[in-house]
Amino acid sequence: MPPKTYGRGVNRRRGEVLADLGGQKHILVLTLGALAELEDALSCSTLQQLTERFSSGQLSAADIIKVLGAGLRGGGLIIENEEVAELSHEGGVAALAKLAGELLVATFSPPQQSQS
Repeated sequence: MPPKTYGRGVNRRRGEVLADLGGQKHILVLTLGALAELEDALSCSTLQQLTERFSSGQLSAADIIKVLGAGLRGGGLIIENEEVAELSHEGGVAALAKLAGELLVATFSPPQQSQS
């Protein structure tokens, strides 16, 4: 079982999300390095191609594994995609797809301004 990466609060302005995977809490974030990893893994040459691919709403199981793996590594966890594929999540595959979507939205959507 990989060690947890959650040890502080989640910073939504940085695009971080919190997830319980494999019975442990982890912070996921798509850092610039994680995005470069996804570009390479998904054969996209630009961030625009990457966002267009994700905004289609048609993520494969392999895409979800790659997104979550990149997010976990961006959050500081040393883990391979093969290990990510074995992690459990309450709610199963649908919940994992939703988590990947939340991570992508947190990454590519501008932070919400607080109303004061």
